[in-house]
Amino acid sequence: MAGGRLSVARPTVQGGLGDEASIMDSSSDQAATSLFDPFTLRGVTMRNRVGVSPMCTYSAEGGLANPWHVAHLGARAIGGAGIVMAEATAVEPRGRITPHDVGLWSDGQVDALRPVAAAIESQGAVAAIQLAHAGRKASTYRPWADASGVVPAEEGGWTTVGPTAEPFRPDDPAPWALDDAGIADVIEAFAAAATRAVAAGFRTIEVHAAHGYLLHAFLSPLVNRRDDRWGGAFEHRARLPLAVLAAVRQAVPDDLPVWIRVSASDWHEDGWTVSDTVRFAGLAREAGADLIDCSAGGAVPGVRAPRRPNVQVPFAEAVRRDAGVPSAAVGGIVDPVQADAIVGEERADVVLLGREMLRDPYWALHAAARLGRAVPWPDPYGWAVAKRR
Repeated sequence: MAGGRLSVARPTVQGGLGDEASIMDSSSDQAATSLFDPFTLRGVTMRNRVGVSPMCTYSAEGGLANPWHVAHLGARAIGGAGIVMAEATAVEPRGRITPHDVGLWSDGQVDALRPVAAAIESQGAVAAIQLAHAGRKASTYRPWADASGVVPAEEGGWTTVGPTAEPFRPDDPAPWALDDAGIADVIEAFAAAATRAVAAGFRTIEVHAAHGYLLHAFLSPLVNRRDDRWGGAFEHRARLPLAVLAAVRQAVPDDLPVWIRVSASDWHEDGWTVSDTVRFAGLAREAGADLIDCSAGGAVPGVRAPRRPNVQVPFAEAVRRDAGVPSAAVGGIVDPVQADAIVGEERADVVLLGREMLRDPYWALHAAARLGRAVPWPDPYGWAVAKRR
């Protein structure tokens, strides 16, 4: 199937999801909903349009995933999501947000991630992973640490990198401004990590170009003040993210989709705009992107996004409508009826949930019941759930 073209097909569900365990009477008419329709990109079909957004848990040592990640992500697959995205995974050691990030810069990390992908796939969800480089926002303490801010070198911190030597916060240590050789290394690191991700069993690869991390820092005019071929005009600022995307696409088999997460707006009058995102989406499709995952913000400190339902959905809608590229919506999506409307009204192809999936790993199964769709629970749970109805 050609990349980026959509089709609807009934997926073959893996694992023990028997119809007899349905929380609804499977002989009844299916409600007219869209959220639980399958979705296909290239050779990968999601059983529904609900996704678990990549959320850092800062629980790795030496970049190695461990039983925590198997349990955490496997639970969301058991809970009925169509795709489960493993957290931002660093493509090189200096690309970690914290010293406790998962990584894919070595073959040993492939072995550590295989059980994670297998747990997700065994329960019928598509195993996906986000590949990331934190850039100048790297080398920080994890959120619940006693300290905050940048980790000093004596505690295991490191020198960060960015488009320029300007730090994220004025008091942070200055990053190293990447030169041509350093940029080439970053591109190669993403491609190598993508190869390892496929070897680990992941069937969708997402490039992280949002939230002020390295690739977004190159895109945003608030951050990228270079005057060479990697900065200045839109085409120059987009060059590194597009080069990374093309390298990842080349490293990933043709039948597996590649997504890219962008900050569709910097929430700043002088920053990256929705129009920029629509323009970039067309270039990203040419570079190999099959879907644009539309988040927002993070380029500079002190900028707050509005807090309201569907706050970022218009970004996904604009990409889908104006660029003709499949999109995922995130942000302020909490209710099944709300999520179903986003897909049904063709504002996005997929909805991704973060905090709601932390609160309720079985959100998708509960949503199906709320929407009147006969979606089965896993057999070990479903027989008990069905008897309670």
